[in-house]
Amino acid sequence: MEGLLTPVSQNYRKSSQHDELFKISEPVRPTLETQTKFGGSSPEEALEVLKSQPSYDLLLSVLKYLQKGLRGNHSFDIRKPTPQSAQIIHVLVTEIVPNFWTVLQDASAGQSKGDLHVLVSCLRSLAGINAVVAYLRALLKEAKLDSKSLKDSPVTFNLSFVLELLAHLLRSHDDIKYLWSNASFSGNPTQIRLVRQELVSLFTNGKIISLSAEAEDICRQAGRLKAEVWISNVKLYINWLAENIVQWVESGVSEAELKVCTDILTRGMRLGHSESLINTLITGLLLRNVESHGTFENLLSSLPPLEQRKVLNLALKLLSDKYLSSIHDTSEIIDAPIIQAASGVLKAIIGDDETRKNHLLDWLTSGSGAGIGEGYGIRRAAVAVFSDDKEFITTVLEKSLSQFGDKLYIKHAPLLQQDAHAQVLLLSAGYAHRLAPIKLTILLRSSIYLNAISNRIAASQNRARFLGMVVGEALSGLVHGKETKLDFKMDEMDTEEAKWYKSLVQLSDKPGPLDPLKEMDVLPKPSNIPKITRPSVAPAQRAGKPPLQSGFIIEEIQDEEDEEDPDLVPYVKPDSDAEDSDDDPTLINRDKPKAPVYIRDLITYFRDLENYDRQKLALTTAPTLIRRKANYGTEVSSHAEELATLLVGLQDKYELDNFDDLRLQGMIAIVVAQPKKMGQWFAKTFFDGDYSLSQRASILMVLGLSGREIAGFEVSEYGSTAQFPSKMLPAKIEKYYAASSPSNRLESSAHNLKALPPNALDNLAKSLSQAFLAPLAAEAADSVTGPDALKLSSFTSRLQSQPPDRGKSKAKPRIRAIPNTTASLIASSFFFPLTSRFQAAMHSASATTRGILFQPYLLALYLKTLAILLDAAGPSTLALPQMTSEFWDLLLGVRGQCVGDLGITQAVLFGLVALLDVNEGDMRGLCERQGREVVESVEWVSTVFNNTRGGDVGGQGGGEENEVKMLAAGVLIRLREAVDKYQAVLMGDLIGYT
Repeated sequence: MEGLLTPVSQNYRKSSQHDELFKISEPVRPTLETQTKFGGSSPEEALEVLKSQPSYDLLLSVLKYLQKGLRGNHSFDIRKPTPQSAQIIHVLVTEIVPNFWTVLQDASAGQSKGDLHVLVSCLRSLAGINAVVAYLRALLKEAKLDSKSLKDSPVTFNLSFVLELLAHLLRSHDDIKYLWSNASFSGNPTQIRLVRQELVSLFTNGKIISLSAEAEDICRQAGRLKAEVWISNVKLYINWLAENIVQWVESGVSEAELKVCTDILTRGMRLGHSESLINTLITGLLLRNVESHGTFENLLSSLPPLEQRKVLNLALKLLSDKYLSSIHDTSEIIDAPIIQAASGVLKAIIGDDETRKNHLLDWLTSGSGAGIGEGYGIRRAAVAVFSDDKEFITTVLEKSLSQFGDKLYIKHAPLLQQDAHAQVLLLSAGYAHRLAPIKLTILLRSSIYLNAISNRIAASQNRARFLGMVVGEALSGLVHGKETKLDFKMDEMDTEEAKWYKSLVQLSDKPGPLDPLKEMDVLPKPSNIPKITRPSVAPAQRAGKPPLQSGFIIEEIQDEEDEEDPDLVPYVKPDSDAEDSDDDPTLINRDKPKAPVYIRDLITYFRDLENYDRQKLALTTAPTLIRRKANYGTEVSSHAEELATLLVGLQDKYELDNFDDLRLQGMIAIVVAQPKKMGQWFAKTFFDGDYSLSQRASILMVLGLSGREIAGFEVSEYGSTAQFPSKMLPAKIEKYYAASSPSNRLESSAHNLKALPPNALDNLAKSLSQAFLAPLAAEAADSVTGPDALKLSSFTSRLQSQPPDRGKSKAKPRIRAIPNTTASLIASSFFFPLTSRFQAAMHSASATTRGILFQPYLLALYLKTLAILLDAAGPSTLALPQMTSEFWDLLLGVRGQCVGDLGITQAVLFGLVALLDVNEGDMRGLCERQGREVVESVEWVSTVFNNTRGGDVGGQGGGEENEVKMLAAGVLIRLREAVDKYQAVLMGDLIGYT
C-alpha cells in the first residue's frame, strides 16, 4: 500500500519563540523513574507504583506508607485480609523481594531496624507468611523442571532470597502471639475458629520445615547458600515453637489463646523431637520462673488425656537422661536434693489431677514402664510423688507385688524390667510401712505375698530367685522382728547388691524445691534468633616465611678441570616426600601435629574438624592409645563417654582411607577398656540417640565384636599392639631376646593390621552358621553317599525320611569354656540391655522409634548381634536360661517382619541356630523350660522351609534363598530331633496347645 501512495508536497516550519515559551510554561509531570517519594494516599496507588518497577527511594517511600498503616496512622492495614492487601503482598513477595533483597540487606547492614525491617514488618502476617511459603513451593517446582542448569538459573537466587526472608519473618519468640493478636476476627466465633485453624496448620503441618530443607539443598548444590538456614533444622524449629508457647503463656492468655497454644503443642509433638519441645516447656515454665507453675498446669490440663500421658512420659525420660543419669546406687544421701527436685517437677506436672496420677501409677507398674534400663533415680523420684498419698502408694505396692509373683511375668519379662519393678516394689513398701503399717502387715499375710515368694524361689532363672529372696527378706524385715523375720541364710544375700536392694525400703523422699535442677542446668536467657552450631571456619594456612637476606652471598664455583672420581659411589637418592611435591613451597606444611599421647589430647584432635592432619592422627592413634591407657590411671574411664560420643557422630569429611574401620576399632577399644560401663552406654545410645541408620548399625557392630573380644575371641590385631611402652624393652636390646620384637610390631602395626570389613558381623554369622551345619552335613554324608550329600538336597531327603526314634546328632566338641565372670559381664552389660530396651521400644508411644527399629537391615543386624553375643557368652553362662527365654520370645515376636524379607528371615534363623548351639548340652532342659517355643519354632521353620525356593539338585544357584533354606533345614533337623526324643516332656507343657 505504501508504494501506491505518493506525497504531493512537504512543508517544514521552524518553531517560533511563542511555542518555546508555551512549552516552558507547562507543568513538568514526573515519571516513575524520576519520582523519589510516594505521594498517594490509597492502596490502589501503592499497588500501581509497586507494579511499575519503582526506584529504591520510591519503594522505600511506599513501604513506609504501608508501615504507617500498621501503626494506625491511616485506614489501610496490610495485615487485614482484603483484596488490596493480598495483591500488594503478592507483588512484594514475587517481584520486590527478588529484585531488591540484596540492596535492602546492604542498606540495613549493622542496623537493627533498617530498610529491611520495614519490608519484613509489612509481610509479618498470616497472609504474608502464607504468600512466602506458596512462592517458595512454586520456585521449587520450577527448579525441579530445569535441574541441570541450576548454577546459571535465576531461580536459585530467588530461592535463597525467599529462604532468608522466611527466616527473618520467624526469628522472634513472640511471632505466633503477634500474628494471633493482629489477626482480624472481631470477636466472631466462626472467624476465631478459622483463624486458629489456619495459624495452627501453618506452623505444625511441617511444610515450612520440608520446603525450607528442600530449598536449602538446591541452593547449596548451586553454590548460592551464604549461611545455614535454621528453619530447615527440625530441632531448632521445634525449640522456636516451644519458646513461642512459653512466652505467650507467661504473658497471660485468654481461653481462646490457651486453645491455640494447646493445639500447637499437641500437633507440634508429632513433628519429631518431642522431647526437645517438652524440655523447653519444663525449663521455661517450671525451672526458669516459679510463678509460671500454675500456668503450666493450666496448659497441661487443656490437653487431651492421651497427650497428657505423652507429656508425662517425655518428662520422665528427660529427668532421667538430663538430671538423674549421674546418680549411682551408692549415693543416696548426697543426691537426695536432686531426687527431691526431680520429684517436685513430677509433682508440678501431675498436680491434683486424678488422670495424671493414674498415668504415673501405670508407668510405675505396667509391663513396659518404670524406666527399663534407666538408673534407679527416676523410679525413686516417681515413687516419692506419692509419699503423702496413702491410697496411691498402697495401690502401687499391691500392683507391683501381684505382678512380681506372676509366673508368666517371671518367665517372659526381660531381666532389666524385673529389676526395675523390684526397685519400685521395695520403694513403695517403705512408704506404705510409714503411712499405713497395718496395711503392709495384712498384705504380707495374704496369698499374694506368699505366692510371689514361692514362685520366685521355684523359678529356673538365678536372677529371678535372687530378686525373690531380696524382696522377701526386705519386706519381712519391715513387719517382723529380728527373731521372726525371713532369712534365707544364703551367700547371695550378703553381697553388696543384696544389701543395697534391701536398703531401698528405708529411703524417704518428698517433692522439694527445684533449685538443685536450676544449678545443674545452665539457664541462659533465650535468644530471639536460633543459632545453628557448626564447625568454625578453617584458618588459612600460614605461608612459608621467605628466607632472610644476609649481607653476603655464598656462591659455588665449579672447577672444570676437576673430574668425578669413578671410585666414589654416590649416595642413593632419597624417596620423594609427598609434602614436598607441590610446586609452590609456601603451601608446604612444616608444622605437622605430633601423635597424641594423652586421652585429652586425643579428644582435642577429634574436635578439630577443620584440621586434616589432626583428624587422621586421631583416627589412626585412637585404637592403640585407648587400649594402652585402659588399665593405667583414670584417663580412659573419665573420658570414655565423651570419646564414644565423638566417635559415634564422627563424619568422614576428608575421605580418609579405612575411615570406617579405624572409627570402629576406636569404639571397640573403648568398650574393651570399660566393658561394664560402656556396653550399657552403647546399648542405650542405640535406642535413644539421635543418629542415622548407618551410625546405629556401627553401634551394633561395636557391641557384637567387642563382646566377642571380651569372651576371648580374636577380633583384630590391635589387642597385641596395646602393650604399654614402659613394660617393654628398647628395640635394640629386645631383638636379642625375642624373635619378633613387640616394638617392631608396634611400629608397623598401622601397615600390618587387618581392616574389619563393612559386613564383619555378616561374615561372622555365616561362619557360625557353617560350623552349626557342618555336623549335620557330615551325618547326612554317612547316610547318603555321593558328592551331593553335602548340598541342600541331602538335608531335604533327610527331612523326608527321618526315623522317628533317631537320637541326637553328634555334638561338636567345644574348643574352650568361657569363665563365668566374662559370661556374666556379656549378659548383664551387652545382651540384657539390648533385649530389654527393644521390648520397651516396641511398646513406646513414639512411632519414629518403632519405625527405626523395624527398618529391615537394622533389625536383621540387631538380631545377628544378639545371636553373636549369646554365642560369645557360651553354655557356661549362669544367666543362660534367662538369655534363652528373652531371645526366643524376641525372635518369635518379629516373625511378622519376615514376610517378604529374606534378610530378616535369615537373621531369625541364625538366632535360632545360636540358641540351639549354645543349649546343645541341655536340650532336655530346653524342652522343659521352652516347650511352647520349641513347638512354635518347628511349625514356623517348617513353613519357611517349604515356602522358600533355592538349592537345586546340583546345588547351584539359589543365592540368598539357598542360604535361608539351608539354615531352615538345619534348624528343623535339630528341633525335630529334640521333639522326637523328648515328646513326653513336651506333652506336659503343651496340653491345650492349638
